[in-house]
Amino acid sequence: MQELVDWSRYDAALFDLDGVVTPTAEVHMHAWSAMFNAYLTERAEREGAPPPAPYTDEDYYAYVDGKPRYDGVRSFLASRDIVLPEGSADDPPDAETVSGVGNRKNLYFSKVLDEDGVQAYPGSLKLLEALKERGVAMAIVSSSRNAPAVLDAAGVTDFFATVVHGGVAAELHLDGKPAPDTFLAAAEKLGVTADRAVVLEDAISGVAAGRAGGFGLVVGVDRGAGHDALTENGADVVVTDLEQLLPGDAA
Repeated sequence: MQELVDWSRYDAALFDLDGVVTPTAEVHMHAWSAMFNAYLTERAEREGAPPPAPYTDEDYYAYVDGKPRYDGVRSFLASRDIVLPEGSADDPPDAETVSGVGNRKNLYFSKVLDEDGVQAYPGSLKLLEALKERGVAMAIVSSSRNAPAVLDAAGVTDFFATVVHGGVAAELHLDGKPAPDTFLAAAEKLGVTADRAVVLEDAISGVAAGRAGGFGLVVGVDRGAGHDALTENGADVVVTDLEQLLPGDAA
């Protein structure tokens, strides 16, 4: 079987987490849906107005997927003509701010993760093991501040030499995806140049970030965004499972 990726050409692999290594994208999708629809209903009731169009999975891919949490909140609310003050990261979840709404979503996500746990995709775990065997450096680049907890819950923390998550990005004042800053920071932490690194992403904003960063290869993982959309936004290769990327000696 022909290899989709010649791993001998690359020194590092930079993985998005949710939807690429673990199926937590589904948990995030459910958490966003429950939170936003509850928020829209409560807001309409307070104002005595009919609620705007409900949040759907299409909204997730259009406004939220792959973005830092507060950027996703701001983007979706703007689609419903709702503008809130920014607030700050320590706002309580009932605060009528972008940060408050984002923190409310995190409560939904944390509850599901604590109750149900999470496991890595089997194909993704096979690729991680194969790349570790080959000595390819690996990093997680995730917009989610929950990334360390998810990695720990899935038992895959030890595969990754560095984790650039949403909290790290905020501390370093890095722009989130689709800007390439977080991927470039991860490559720098691994001591590799962008042209010798592979980006693996399931989000349109993520493959766009990989392309903007000039990385050697951008792999789109189609978990729902669509082959064409991933390709049009920067993916060089699109797969439906990371097992398709196994080196020939591990396939």
